[in-house]
Amino acid sequence: MTVVRTVSQLILIGLLVPRLNGATAPASEPVKLTQHGSQIDVAIGDRPFTTYYFDPAQAKPYLQPLRAATGTVVSRGFPVGNDVPAAHVKDRSLEPHQRDLYFAHGDINGVNFWAEEAFGRFYGQQSMPFGRTTFRKLDGVKSGNDSGSARAEFALEGAGKEVMGAEIQEYTFSGDRATRRIDCVFTIRADHGPLTINDTKEGTFAIRVAPELNSPPGVMVNSRGGTGEPEIWGKQAEWVDYSGTIGTEQVGIAIFDSPRNFRHPTTWHARGYGLFSVNPFGLRAFTDNPKADGSHRIEPDGSLTLRYRVLIHPGDAKQANLADDYRRYAEEARAGGGR
Repeated sequence: MTVVRTVSQLILIGLLVPRLNGATAPASEPVKLTQHGSQIDVAIGDRPFTTYYFDPAQAKPYLQPLRAATGTVVSRGFPVGNDVPAAHVKDRSLEPHQRDLYFAHGDINGVNFWAEEAFGRFYGQQSMPFGRTTFRKLDGVKSGNDSGSARAEFALEGAGKEVMGAEIQEYTFSGDRATRRIDCVFTIRADHGPLTINDTKEGTFAIRVAPELNSPPGVMVNSRGGTGEPEIWGKQAEWVDYSGTIGTEQVGIAIFDSPRNFRHPTTWHARGYGLFSVNPFGLRAFTDNPKADGSHRIEPDGSLTLRYRVLIHPGDAKQANLADDYRRYAEEARAGGGR
């Protein structure tokens, strides 16, 4: 065991030293996207990275699983489709609607797009009907030498399948021998009348991390120096990172909030049990202040676009120099580059 751990630590040091010394970043690896029906497999450097699922049989699209450059899975990995593992069927704390990576909100015009009707037995009585983010079309699926991308359009449907609005999801995948990145762009369009994204903690861009990264045993930190759920949940920050040891590998996953975003720096629905979510709308829910209101109305034919970067890295936030990575990301975003 000691030998294995030592080898793992040497590999980690080898990946980190160029970044710590300010040397040129490792070269980008080729990205290949392959569609199979209602899913797209993403490979980086000829190794599986993730799969984008948009089957209308599920209430919302999602990515699953998420892997580090080494192949280590850093997300929870279940449920698969609408199936819950037998060992968890009676576990009401499972929260199976928390997919590996997804975009959804708990109250849009009084409809819950965060939870899923297929898992209703886990929730008990609900005060709002369940919505669905239903696939419309896919375009812009591209592979490339240094990145790959996909763009999909969805209908936001109420409980009676009436169309309330539209959602566009755009992902750009990239990586090198040390890291994996996903640049995410989500646009909500009010093309069937006004949409009000209401104040609730249940939202909005989220990842469910592997249990080894839960805090504890893992470590959750933010850009403002906060550590652990009490210092991060409901607080503003430019980024949040979970890190820990999976097997013998120390690995982390961060979400960056773009400075171009609505209400930047955003507030976070980040929980120690592994829910990792950006939510700029839950101001009353986070502060318990009845006078606060984080809701946002999108006028008819209007839209709201939110942008994030997901970075999977070796080591913890300090070892990975996340502060420098975020600074470069923010400068690029302010200059209008990237996604």
